[in-house]
Amino acid sequence: MTPYAFPELINVNAKSRLFRDRRKLLIIGRCVEVEHPDALKPFSNGYAVLSACLEEEHVNKVGFKLAGVLARGDYEEVSVLTVDGSLHCVQLHYMVEEVFKVLGNPPVRRRHFVIEGGRVVEVPCEAVKASRYLSRVAKLLRRC
Repeated sequence: MTPYAFPELINVNAKSRLFRDRRKLLIIGRCVEVEHPDALKPFSNGYAVLSACLEEEHVNKVGFKLAGVLARGDYEEVSVLTVDGSLHCVQLHYMVEEVFKVLGNPPVRRRHFVIEGGRVVEVPCEAVKASRYLSRVAKLLRRC
């Protein structure tokens, strides 16, 4: 018996009945539902929740699946919720940004959230982008 209830993004049909009528997608790091279930409460209304573990699946496979989902649906928001500081989970944030870039930046709101000290913290898209470039991070740190 698995402790996980949310479907895995990689294993669902791109136009699944589980989310085809929803306007908002929330992609969570797989461990969030077990380790931080309270962090999901703010997203309990209106979001179709899909999980992904980038320790198990390669980011390119999961990203390609997300691109397929977005190409076949009509969404107003795609959000990501992960544990802050996780080596693998941070890739989910990068993946969403990359998928949107590949799709020509469709008019869908993107939101990024991390769990830090038990709290859900929203992170701007610009912070996600900047964190991919270590030289930019180094420059920002030198300014402090």
